Amino acid sequence: MDIIIIIPAYNEEAHIEKCLTSLVNQSYSAKHILVVDDGSTDKTPEILRSLSSTHENITYASREKSFSHEPGSKIVEAFNFGLASFTSSYDILCKFDADLIFPNHYLETLHKAFEANSKLGMFAGFCSIEIDGVWQIEKLTNPDHIRGALKSYRQNCFRDIGGLTSAMGWDTIDEMKARYYGWDVETDKILVVKHLKPTGLHYSKSLPKVFGISLFRMRYSLTLAFLTCFKMALNKKKLDFFYKAMLAYLKSNYKKNSFLINEKEGAFIRRYRWRKIKRRLF
Repeated sequence: MDIIIIIPAYNEEAHIEKCLTSLVNQSYSAKHILVVDDGSTDKTPEILRSLSSTHENITYASREKSFSHEPGSKIVEAFNFGLASFTSSYDILCKFDADLIFPNHYLETLHKAFEANSKLGMFAGFCSIEIDGVWQIEKLTNPDHIRGALKSYRQNCFRDIGGLTSAMGWDTIDEMKARYYGWDVETDKILVVKHLKPTGLHYSKSLPKVFGISLFRMRYSLTLAFLTCFKMALNKKKLDFFYKAMLAYLKSNYKKNSFLINEKEGAFIRRYRWRKIKRRLF
């Protein structure tokens, strides 16, 4: 089973070598690892040149820096830039962040999961962050959600969902579409990677607004948006996140904020979310 990995990177000189070293030392090797340098101004390109010269399955591509300010857009654009350069076949496509350190059995576990279940469309482990010297699971989302930093897709599933959406919320849309088209989405609680940078570090000011708008664009109902924004605010321990996100949701409209999914997909997402809520309550 051939695995290819695409890693968008911008000014990751502090982390990229650790990330790639953990990936080339896997017990199950990736066929190809492509790093897309998104216009870095630090030593990231130099590090990539050095590593690609010593590891035959590592290459890198450079693109002009993306000036998109919407969280998610620039990452997906860099990923798509890299994907367009691939001509070889693959079975599993991974989108990983550049600030992760993987346990050496990560790809082997991933490979076994896809081999064991022909309906498995997406799979991942969990991110952990260091708090007071202790690595702890980063509890920002539900345990059945695959973090954007750790995506992996079966080729046919990736085709069915139409690739990645270049907008905030892409990492929810992909797995919801996968479920909509009949694919299984799984996470592994004991498969943990080290996440070296806090999630959303560079988007702290704009995140509530774009988060609220993204819920509208994913066709969340008012009640679901309310509950989702409130939960996110609790996780972040920032009550003003809730107010800003809900205000952005309420101000959204289809004329300036086009929907990212169709009506049937939106209805599926709402049903899925309510089932999860009812299970937790009852």
